[in-house]
Amino acid sequence: MCPKIGFSALCRSLLTLALAGLLLPAQAQPAPVPPGPGSIGADSMVGPIILRDESIDQVLSLLERWTGKTMLRPQAMPTAAVTLTLRDSVTKAEAIQAVETLLNMNGIAVTPLGTRFLKVTPLNLAKSEAPEFIEGSTLGLTPSGRMASKLFQLTFLRINEFMPQITSGLLNPAAGAAPMVFEKSNAALITDSVSNLQRIETLVAKLDQPVLSGLQPKFYALHFAKASEVMNKIRTLFSGPLQNQIGTATTYNADDRTNQLIVVCDPRQLAFFDELVAKLDVKSDPNTRNEAIYLKHAAAKDVATILNQIVTGQNTAAKSTGQEALRPMVPGVPTPAAAPAGPAPAPTATPAPTVTVAGLALNLDSSNQFSSVLTIVPEERSNSIVISGTVDDVRLIKELVAKIDVLLAQVRIEVVIAEVTLGNNSTSGISALGLQITNGKLVGFNGTVAGGSISNATLTADTHDLSAAVALVTTPRKNNATILSRPNIITTHNKEGHIFVGEQTPIVSNYVNNGSVGGTTTTGGFSSNVTYKDIGIDLKVKPLIGNDGSIQLEITQEVNDILGNVSIGGNDQPRIGRRSFESFVSATSGDIIVLGGLQRTSKSKSTSRLGPIPIIGDLLGTRTREDTRTDLVFFLQPTVLTNSSADNTAAMKQVEAFPKEQRREVKKALGIESKK
Repeated sequence: MCPKIGFSALCRSLLTLALAGLLLPAQAQPAPVPPGPGSIGADSMVGPIILRDESIDQVLSLLERWTGKTMLRPQAMPTAAVTLTLRDSVTKAEAIQAVETLLNMNGIAVTPLGTRFLKVTPLNLAKSEAPEFIEGSTLGLTPSGRMASKLFQLTFLRINEFMPQITSGLLNPAAGAAPMVFEKSNAALITDSVSNLQRIETLVAKLDQPVLSGLQPKFYALHFAKASEVMNKIRTLFSGPLQNQIGTATTYNADDRTNQLIVVCDPRQLAFFDELVAKLDVKSDPNTRNEAIYLKHAAAKDVATILNQIVTGQNTAAKSTGQEALRPMVPGVPTPAAAPAGPAPAPTATPAPTVTVAGLALNLDSSNQFSSVLTIVPEERSNSIVISGTVDDVRLIKELVAKIDVLLAQVRIEVVIAEVTLGNNSTSGISALGLQITNGKLVGFNGTVAGGSISNATLTADTHDLSAAVALVTTPRKNNATILSRPNIITTHNKEGHIFVGEQTPIVSNYVNNGSVGGTTTTGGFSSNVTYKDIGIDLKVKPLIGNDGSIQLEITQEVNDILGNVSIGGNDQPRIGRRSFESFVSATSGDIIVLGGLQRTSKSKSTSRLGPIPIIGDLLGTRTREDTRTDLVFFLQPTVLTNSSADNTAAMKQVEAFPKEQRREVKKALGIESKK
């Protein structure tokens, strides 16, 4: 009978079990514990068991009965009501496992103490009460809530990196203090239930592995391709999202000394690399060629400089992003054919080449990039550029040359330089000639116009003689205007044309006395350095020709003339007057541009003789002083050339105006038979 609890449900269960004489086998432990006196047989069965809201004291008494060990416990224990239902008979070990787990769940730890005692403590104090220490594996024990300690020593993982993951989710938070970490030994002492220790041991077995575990190296001896080139090609293929599919642990390196490709990867990926390397390491014809491209219009040196700048810039950008330009070397991938001689055909859009390796489509498009082996050298003697590179390099260079080596637009600029004498009422040469100027262009005259007519203040010129068009060769303007020069300039787009009309005047730049004195005799003399100065009219014109026939002219004008002499160190030196300006004018083909304002004032003296006697007549005659103002007016008529016979119309009309004999000689020299 049970003297403490009478005929309670617990007592009735105990009596039932005692009468049944059922025992549980001992738990699997490192050292078997013999049953204490009064314990039930090891092979006995217990149950069914039904506990309803039983106290901790009653459950501990039941456990003491089953194990045959004496319970050592403090006076104060956590209070809890325990409920357990075992509807079928179970072994003694299973019943003890269930009760120990229920006690653990209610904050009570049961730990063995020798062979005859069980120590019962609150769960948060179990760690400091010397719980059972398991030296071997916990995986052979029956999972339960029984408290135990185990030392986990890691081999590859760092204990400081592993323990935060364990303590945050796997350990019982009511078990008290955190595990004890031994950093130098890379180990940790963990006290918790047997079931939790088993989970931790399982994780350690799975995670405490070398970093390269599961990886396998393989050496590919290449026969045709260079190891570093194959490595670069593979790196290019895996530079995008494909890298995430092969894994970050996969590596590949080249050993050019033995021409081997070294791959370290998961063994399941070896089939992929076997197929990929087999397709890259194939015998192929040389992928480079040499070719000379003869230029028609551009200079070889200039074109080579432009191309080298383009190639260098693209290769530099590719290297900065880690995507060096390479060419396909995989069998079955078509290589673009070499461009035929002559003008390069218009490029056509083609899909990017791909190759399938192990069922995976890889993009190998590099046809729009220059390779690292491309070289471009100008050959000035034949005005050609010599290129050496891949087939794609040759194709791309030919496409660029076809766009660069074009005939630039040309323009003929007819120039008339006139010196206009200004009267007292004239402010400029343009006003003295009665010219009507709008935006720097000649639109009409105030008077008659030779070779044209004025209608509603609009000039309509029907002549190819610019001086006649501006009426400088007819009266009355010929009395106050003198044509100094009528040159023609033919130049191309963005190429400066230059006209100089004048002479070179010697000027003493320095005068040195290089004589020596010996006693009272002077020997030696003087020496001087002479330079030459351009004295005249200097005109520079740089045209920019638009596709619509518009012309922008950058005009620089300078006029130098001698105003007189000045004595410097006993030497007469010329006084040089300088007039210059720069203009930027927009016009269309055929417009007449008028520029003026380079004025000069010259002073003159005159004497009228009185009587036939020279000296007396000059003294008695009248003397006058006169200031004469002149202005230089520039007329420019740009005409865009069309590279047809129409460009020669103006010149042929001037030839027709030559005398008969001279006209015949000119046409004979030009290969044109005269019909007159």
